[in-house]
Amino acid sequence: MSGAQAENVLPLSAYLPFWQKISASEQSKLLAAARQRTFHNGDVLSSGRNECTGLFVVCSGQLRAFILSENGKELTLYRLLPRDICLMSASCMLHSLQFDIQIEALEETVVYQIPTEAYKSIMEQSAAVANYTNELMASRFSEVVWLMDQVLNHRLDSRLAALLLEEKDLAGSDTLVCTHEQLGNHLGSAREVVTRMLRYFQEEKLVRLTRGKIEITNEKGLEALAGESLR
Repeated sequence: MSGAQAENVLPLSAYLPFWQKISASEQSKLLAAARQRTFHNGDVLSSGRNECTGLFVVCSGQLRAFILSENGKELTLYRLLPRDICLMSASCMLHSLQFDIQIEALEETVVYQIPTEAYKSIMEQSAAVANYTNELMASRFSEVVWLMDQVLNHRLDSRLAALLLEEKDLAGSDTLVCTHEQLGNHLGSAREVVTRMLRYFQEEKLVRLTRGKIEITNEKGLEALAGESLR
């Protein structure tokens, strides 16, 4: 972990909204159990419901939750940014979860890892933690339902336009450093299809393509194309 990242990591209490609503002994239990870890771009934190790795509290960086089809196609369900909590990596305490969700780092990412048993034991005794967990789960499934509607009912060009704008906001720049394969993995589409679509965008002067980079040249045009695919 770099020095700058270490300085930016706050105490665990700063990342848990329910902290002031649990007892001192429960706070001590979480502090004793939690471990700070650093993952690098491409590292897999959790590979499905059979691997119960605990909760990840994102301090810096970016994670993504995705599903993998039998033929190897990926589809990003949602991303996790600083102060987000990854609950799906503790899938063994979610008895109704019937599909595998994988979690990977999209860049160097610092997290607090809380073992499932430690969190579960507190959740079973604290209404505040149980309520927060239920709200978080409902929010994540809402995102998944929204995504399924996008995949089933919206054209790929509008979804790609929305994704480019999302990447722009995350990067804070009009120039995106990403590959066509990475975009395809987010969208659940083949790299070749994304490449053809990006070339069409370039012909329409919405973007400019160079090796490993995509420059957004017409943000308003992408917004119009994205339409209801924008979050």
